[in-house]
Amino acid sequence: MAPLPTEAEVRALVSRVVAGLQPETAGSAPSPTPAGGVSPAPAAGSGVAASGALTTIAVGADHGGYPLKERIGFRLKEIGHEVVDCGTHSADAVDYPDFAHAVAQTVARGGAVYGIIVDGAGIGSAMVANKVPGIRAALCYDISSARNSREHNHANVLTLGAGLVGAGLALQIVDAWLATPWAPGRHANRVAKITDVENQYLRSAS
Repeated sequence: MAPLPTEAEVRALVSRVVAGLQPETAGSAPSPTPAGGVSPAPAAGSGVAASGALTTIAVGADHGGYPLKERIGFRLKEIGHEVVDCGTHSADAVDYPDFAHAVAQTVARGGAVYGIIVDGAGIGSAMVANKVPGIRAALCYDISSARNSREHNHANVLTLGAGLVGAGLALQIVDAWLATPWAPGRHANRVAKITDVENQYLRSAS
C-alpha cells in the first residue's frame, strides 16, 4: 500500500487545484472586483509581492530556525528578490530576540520592505518584532492566516515556527503572504488605530 500523502503535499495539491479552477485566458474579460473594492489575492506559489514587483526582504532566525531560514532565503533569491540576511549563520545556539530585533529594525529603518523571522515556535520573535515602532509582525501557521495578516492587519513582518510547520508549508505561507495585497477601507482604518496606540506610548516615553 502506498504511503499516505503528508499535510504539506495535500496543501500543495489543493493550492494547485484551486489555482487551476480560475484560469485567465487571453482576451477574456477581467475578473470583477468584489464588493468593497478588494481584489482577490494572487494565487500562492508566485512568490511575488502584492504589487507584482520584486522587492527587498530581510530574513533572520535563531539556531532552531536556521535551516528553514536558509531555504526561504534561497527561494526568495531564486525568484529574484533581494535578501538581507540578518543571521544567524549557523546552527550554534543563539538568542532569538537578537535576530528578531535585527530584522524588525531593518524593516523599520527602510532597509527592507518586508521581514521574515524563523524560530522554534515563531511566538517569541513576533513579540520582539512588535516592540519596534512601525512594525506589525504576524505569526502565521497556514495560508489562511498568512493572507489574513496581510489583508486585514497590513503585516510587514512574518514570523514562522520551524518546529510547528514543515518546510513545504512554510514556503507556501511565504508565497501567500507576499502575494496578498493590503485591503483598503475598514481594514486600513483599524490599522491606523494600531498606529495611534503605538504613538501614544512613544509620546509618553519621550
